[in-house]
Amino acid sequence: MHDTGLSARAAGASSSSSSSPYAGSSPSSAATNPGDDDDESKTRKAHPAFVAAAYARLHSSHRAAVSLLLLIAVAATAFLAGRAHPRADCLPPRIDARFLALQDAAAASDFGSLGVPWCRSKTGKIVEWTSKDLLNGLEEFVPIYETRPIKNNMNGMGFDHSFGLWFMARWLKPDLMIESGAFKGHSTWVLRQAMPNTRIISITPRHPEKYLRKGPAYVDGNCTYLSGREGFIDFGSVDWEKLLRKHGISDPSRVLVFFDDHQSELKRLKQALKAGFRHLIFEDNYDTGTGDHYSLRQICDQSHIRGGGHSCFWDSDEARLRSKRKKFWEKAVEIDELCGKDDAWWGIRGYKRDNFNRSNEAISHKEHFQNSRLLESVLDLYWELPPVAGPSLTHQTRYDPARASDPIIEDGRYGLFQRIGLARLDTSVFNGYTQMVYVQISGTVLS
Repeated sequence: MHDTGLSARAAGASSSSSSSPYAGSSPSSAATNPGDDDDESKTRKAHPAFVAAAYARLHSSHRAAVSLLLLIAVAATAFLAGRAHPRADCLPPRIDARFLALQDAAAASDFGSLGVPWCRSKTGKIVEWTSKDLLNGLEEFVPIYETRPIKNNMNGMGFDHSFGLWFMARWLKPDLMIESGAFKGHSTWVLRQAMPNTRIISITPRHPEKYLRKGPAYVDGNCTYLSGREGFIDFGSVDWEKLLRKHGISDPSRVLVFFDDHQSELKRLKQALKAGFRHLIFEDNYDTGTGDHYSLRQICDQSHIRGGGHSCFWDSDEARLRSKRKKFWEKAVEIDELCGKDDAWWGIRGYKRDNFNRSNEAISHKEHFQNSRLLESVLDLYWELPPVAGPSLTHQTRYDPARASDPIIEDGRYGLFQRIGLARLDTSVFNGYTQMVYVQISGTVLS
């Protein structure tokens, strides 16, 4: 398994206005597409001949002053048009929704304008894949995804996270894959597409075959299922040394563990570290103020971390921006939803949720801060999967771009979106996006 990974703000992030790990290395410029030149969303700047003709008329007319004003107006219009509709080889402009109360502003490329908390690693490792690798992977994955056995995976993974799981599993090439939470088996199918011959251990309360009675599901023939009344064991209770030895695995650092079980990610990280696992993927790395469990992103949402921290004042810039975002994004969180008693904003209004929101534990800011220090002490690498494409392309409505990293395919790149094959997919597969994170860990955690 590759032992390098993609960190946070990857090298080359030179713009202070962007919180994306790809800042300065836009995926849209990583590949050249003829189709982008035909995008209806793009227009060219005014032709120089038009300006020259206006200038000639200026000298032939006795009303030179009026013509000069007209020329200036035309030039200004052309300039503004060029700024509003950049050429295909230009990056789309960033529009700050704080200054625009229009519906179009909600779909503007203001990714990360509210801050994207990025967990700090102790080693500074970065992943070896690039934005171009992600773009190439998308092109390869779309036809694979179209063959999925479960077309309607309601309450399960959509396209974004299916791609992310497939891409990372294929790139890391683990000796064994473990998933905690399988539902109907879609994630098992995704892992199998990435690694056709690698063994899988699936831990899930209800065996996926039970869903076959009501509709499509996936059961893998090269998978050990710990599920059902007789076989289910929680991830933290498994004798991993014994089970890995049974599967011929002597090095747990060569194992990839995927969590989609809606348990506290801090708890799962401790359990995985104790078992010797190093490569973890969390499917639902919920943002602060959302979700049904305590996530790594919530833990790292600290004032001392770039992109972290919040203002609980109702008249703050953040409060005003959040209020506007709430009108357009289903999962956008306003200040009064984010902040709880005594201005508590860590976790969910100062609560650490666990077990599908069945367990809520109030924690102090001191404990929350200690959790972030603990995480930093064992974290070698942290990388969040960016959205596949901007919301104007995917028609995504259930996340707030203001708290997300820049997408792989930016808004306005419909030619690229179409060429890769994403336009063929039903828009429902893009909805319901949350953050997915890949981490590498090492060290010792004292419980």
